[in-house]
Amino acid sequence: MSTLTREDKGLLGLLLLGFAALYLPTYYGLAHTVWASDEQGHGPIILAVSLWLLYQQRSALAALQARPAYGAGAAVFLFALLLYTFGRSQSIYLFEVSSQIFLLAGGTLLVLGWRGLRLIWFPLFFLIFMVPLPEVLVTAVTTPLKSAVSAVASSLLYWAGYPVGRAGVIITVGQYQLLVADACAGLNSMFTLEALGMLYMKLMNYTSAGRNITLALLLVPISFVANIVRVMVLVLVTYHFGDAAGQGFVHGFAGMVLFLVALMIMLVVDKLLNLFWPGSRQVKS
Repeated sequence: MSTLTREDKGLLGLLLLGFAALYLPTYYGLAHTVWASDEQGHGPIILAVSLWLLYQQRSALAALQARPAYGAGAAVFLFALLLYTFGRSQSIYLFEVSSQIFLLAGGTLLVLGWRGLRLIWFPLFFLIFMVPLPEVLVTAVTTPLKSAVSAVASSLLYWAGYPVGRAGVIITVGQYQLLVADACAGLNSMFTLEALGMLYMKLMNYTSAGRNITLALLLVPISFVANIVRVMVLVLVTYHFGDAAGQGFVHGFAGMVLFLVALMIMLVVDKLLNLFWPGSRQVKS
């Protein structure tokens, strides 16, 4: 049975209406720019998962005794509005999109208080992964990542007997040349895989902070290995079936290979972590 008063429900309705008015234009703009790219096309998935996670907490939120934290809520809410206004006016998606996290947090504090915020902290945290990364950061991190992935992939294929050469991020195999693009071995794919790992830990209900932090850190080399496998698959397909095959459907399929390989490695690592953190999973009754 809900413990929210009529005033609380009215305030919640106004907050949701205001949220929609602010961010539906933002989502529309993202759908036609950032989300339309290969590098950051995971945004809609992150948003959908976050909404699903919030929906899962609906009963607990409705039954919660409301204890509004007006001071903290108003401060966070005001900061969110300032962040949104600056990001929207200056066309900076980093600020505009990230402001929704603070707006939801501030609204929760205003309506339910700190206990309500504790219930939905993970869905709000998960929204971080849909925030477009700054281009300067992406370029600075992606360039050495692409070089490292290219070097390891070409070396492994050369040791396997294939006629492979490399010049920077350009891999030559037979008569073909392949450019390792940002989407194949960049920061954004690593960011997406980190989100996948975080969701996995949430669904598994692990209670050990040490285990969760360890797995989160290990996701970085796991995503690096998965990117190497993806590049190797593309090189092998191009070598055996031609450039058209490598740049067509198989190129998109290699993206699925990336996540399948990362998921399999993550599951293996997760089983190994059981040796160090036995019984760290909370079983829901």
